[in-house]
Parts: sequence; structure tokens; C-alpha cells
Amino acid sequence: MRDRLPDLTACRKNDDGDTTVVVEKDHFMDDFFHQVEEIRNSIAKIAQYVEEVKKNHSIILSAPNPEGKIKEELEDLNKEIKKTANKIRTKLKSIEQSFDQDEGGNRTSVELRIRRTQHSVLSRKFVEVMTEFNEAQTLFRERSKGRIQRQLEITGKTTTDDELEEMLESGNPSIFTSDIISDSQITRQALNEIESRHKDIMKLETSIRELHEMFMDMAMFVETQGEMINNIEKNVTNAADYVEHAKEETKKAIKYQSKARRKEWLFQKPADGEQLLRLSESGAAVTAEMTSSNVCRKPKQM
Repeated sequence: MRDRLPDLTACRKNDDGDTTVVVEKDHFMDDFFHQVEEIRNSIAKIAQYVEEVKKNHSIILSAPNPEGKIKEELEDLNKEIKKTANKIRTKLKSIEQSFDQDEGGNRTSVELRIRRTQHSVLSRKFVEVMTEFNEAQTLFRERSKGRIQRQLEITGKTTTDDELEEMLESGNPSIFTSDIISDSQITRQALNEIESRHKDIMKLETSIRELHEMFMDMAMFVETQGEMINNIEKNVTNAADYVEHAKEETKKAIKYQSKARRKEWLFQKPADGEQLLRLSESGAAVTAEMTSSNVCRKPKQM
């Protein structure tokens, strides 16, 4: 007979060792989440730029003749925001176009749902930060227009809001300044500021027009996806509420179970005491009977 002991020993050694399980990594989803992180960082960068734009707006509005360096910095920030926003839009569009291909491909419904959710969240954040940028530009335009109106008043020229808008749309401030005689230092400073503010507004409106199409495109997408995002948030909230409720119910169940065990133990104690009493009485009776039997028993006649 063949000796099987070496084979059995080898099998046992293999069983005792660690088993290596090779799991195929989903590089597709890894690449997707890497792209999501890049977009998120770019959105955060725009948000930072917007805050710097607001600071420059305040500096420019507070000075009659702000330094050219501040205006150049503001222009660079606006260009950087536009460039970064276009990159984000291109990436979001690329992700959106891939959904139709994935629906007919090998991607699972769970993966597709995750990607759609991430895309919707990023799109909404992108629109939020661009809305903030647009509001900052609009506020700067209104405040610059107010400065022009005040400078016109200094020169003795009173204009309505509609007339001022007409001047801005024409791109020619001389409509209202041509007949102003700059016979004093104050008047000359006022005219210089009017021309400077007008140029600022012209540049600003060019920037707003360039971003308008992209902004409206993304805003429309977010509006159509808004219901899905709201449903996701609602489901997450409901799940959290359910977990909290379940935790409270579990605590109550443990508390009630503890009380029930304590009551069961209390109810059993008297029964055990009565049982001991009965055993004691029974033992005493046996002892008495044995004693009585011994006393009453007559000695044997020899």
C-alpha cells in the first residue's frame, strides 16, 4: 500500500497558509473619480478667484482713479475664471455624452447611477460658483454706473437711469460730456473718472457676454436635473432619520429586555424560598418522627 502521509501533510500545510484572492480592479471607475476630483478642485479654484475679484472691485470703486495695476490684476482674474470655466464645461459635457454609450454597454446600473449623481452634483456646484461670479460682476456694474452718475452731477449734468444706460450701450460717454466745460480742477477730475468708469463697464460687459452662453447652458442642465438631485438628498435624509429611529428603538428594546429579566428573577425568588421552607418543614417532620419512634420503641426482652 502507498504511503499517503506525505501528501496529506502537504495538503494540511497548504490549508494552513493564507489564501490570496485576486480581485480585478475597476480602472474605469478609478479614472472617473480622478476626473471628478479634478473638476471639484477647479470649481474651488474659481470660487477663490471670485473672492479676489470682489476685493479688487471694492478697491477700484473706493478710489477716484485706481492704479492700473489693480485693473490689470482684475482683468487677469476674469480671464483665468473664463479659461477654467470653459475647461470644466468641456469635461462635464464629455461625461454627459458618455452616459448614452454606457447605457448600451457593459457598465452596471449602479455605476451609471453613481456617475450620473456625481455629474449632477458637480454641475450644480459649477453653476452656483458661476452665479456668484455673475452677481459680483452685475453689482460692480451697478456701482460703477452710480459713480458715473454722481460725477455727472458734480459737473452740473443731471441724467436719468435710462439716459445713462443709453450712454453705456452706445459706448460713447461724450454724449453727455461734450458740452461740459472743464474750467475747474474738480470738473476735470470728474470727467476723467467718468471716462475711466465707462471703460471698466465696457470691459465688464464684454466678459459677461462671453460667459453668458456657457452659463445659460449649464443652468438649463441643472434645472432639468434638479428633481433627481432633490430626490437623492431626500432619500439620504430619510435614510439617516430611519437609522436614528432604529437606534432609539434598539435602545428601548434592550431596556425593556433588561427590566423583564429583573422581574422574572424577582418573581422566582419567593418560589425558591417556599420550596426551601417546604423542604425544611419536611425535614423537621422526618426528624420528629424518627425521634418519636426511638423514644416510644420498647427495649427487647432478653
